[in-house]
Amino acid sequence: MASKKNEKYTQILEGAVKVFARHGFFRSQVSKIAKEAGVADGTIYLYFKNKEEILIKIFEFKLGKLVERFQSSIGKADNAKEAIREICTIHYSQMEEDVDFAYVAQIELRQSSLELRKAIGQTIKPYIQLIESILMRGIEENVFRSDMNVKLVRLLLFGAMDEVITSWLISGRKYSLMEQIDGTVDFFLRGIRS
Repeated sequence: MASKKNEKYTQILEGAVKVFARHGFFRSQVSKIAKEAGVADGTIYLYFKNKEEILIKIFEFKLGKLVERFQSSIGKADNAKEAIREICTIHYSQMEEDVDFAYVAQIELRQSSLELRKAIGQTIKPYIQLIESILMRGIEENVFRSDMNVKLVRLLLFGAMDEVITSWLISGRKYSLMEQIDGTVDFFLRGIRS
């Protein structure tokens, strides 16, 4: 029974991502999400209070999976430089594979209310903390500058990747996001190398 409940929950989230990407968060009705997810309108309310909660849970779900991928991959990285490259590779590949979520994360989120953005910001925290731990590892390995402002650099790295993805979407995805990995990583490593 629990797996069937989880399956419906996931169906609703995946349906909502598609609907939000296609119609925008504000123009998306719960009925459209239900139709896309293949459930009755009322079923949505068994899992979520409202459309805003659906958006927050999308970020928890998608970013949770992303952080899991990061952690398993970064654990295999020989050093912090490789770990930074892994972060960028996984982030760009995930967004290139899941364009609907990329639109929701990059475009729709910016048009949401301050309260909603704050709630979603909480779901991003584990990702930011992961980047910080890699930066600290690099300092310990003596490959990153010891005088680096880690709290600032973690946001700069996340923000840079965020902006690259937004530009890619706005351009109509005319180029490969994966081709931007070397330029992104090289730029950052030059700035923080010890």
